[in-house]
Amino acid sequence: MISVDQINKTFDQVKAVEDLSFKISQGEIVGLLGPNGAGKTTTMRIMSGFLAPDKGDVVVDGTSVVKDSIKVQAMLGYLPENNPMYMDMLVCDFLRFSGELRGLSKKSLAEGIDFAVKGVHLEDVFYRPIKELSKGFKQRVGIAAALLHKPKVLIMDEPTEGLDPIQRNEIRGLIKELAKEHTIIISTHVMQEVEAVCTRMIIIDKGKLVVDGSVQELSKGKGDQIIFNVVIEGKDVEKGLKSLPEAQIEIVSIEDEKVTAKVKTQKDNAIQGEISKMANDKKWVIWNISQEVRQLEDIFRELTSSETTV
Repeated sequence: MISVDQINKTFDQVKAVEDLSFKISQGEIVGLLGPNGAGKTTTMRIMSGFLAPDKGDVVVDGTSVVKDSIKVQAMLGYLPENNPMYMDMLVCDFLRFSGELRGLSKKSLAEGIDFAVKGVHLEDVFYRPIKELSKGFKQRVGIAAALLHKPKVLIMDEPTEGLDPIQRNEIRGLIKELAKEHTIIISTHVMQEVEAVCTRMIIIDKGKLVVDGSVQELSKGKGDQIIFNVVIEGKDVEKGLKSLPEAQIEIVSIEDEKVTAKVKTQKDNAIQGEISKMANDKKWVIWNISQEVRQLEDIFRELTSSETTV
């Protein structure tokens, strides 16, 4: 559906994006993550044809953004971070104006407005001035404008930035609804956003790809490493655990003969079987052995060089 191939962009000798490549399939909800200044917005502007790459290309459904950005833009809906709108306009007039700018025919515009208004639930504010709306509803209006031409792909830059918790939940729910019919790309630096709506995340830092994978995969460990939390009771448990091949042992606590520890190893290492076999041989009691699911925020900090709070 979308192929980003070795794109580069430099501003005043600062490399905003460097040799960035990834692919997105139809129907995915992808979180494009990174600390502030990582190159997320630049990447999205290149993907949507609003900014030309210095090198590389983006292909959307077989069309090159470098060779035919207008055709690519016709396939995309784009919600920029600042969501520019004419505040004195009524919602209905703004959507009509946005559709006319896209060159939609009278029939297509009427169908597009009906589709977008129902899709983002704007029926109750359709005839109200935009300036009277809450920020959450203003975001809905911006999303509706991006949906008027029924795009295959919807790109949103920080769609919940500045919203209160209730408004954030409303927009997240809306994104999930839209994902049934659209491929969605969301730029954010908020981990909770990704956990709430995304099926996959791409993390970039200083314009470079750091990691690409599903939320579930990344929550279980960095790279090829996994961590098991174990509670085992018996004689010489600590010594036995530390004899396990290709494993790092961190002792958390020892109470009498009950040892609580973290066992760090590689994903392809059958460490659970080794521990069970050792416990059986040594007559230990295994109270717990479970794979640790780590917080995405911790993984984010490990994978990026920024100390930005997320």
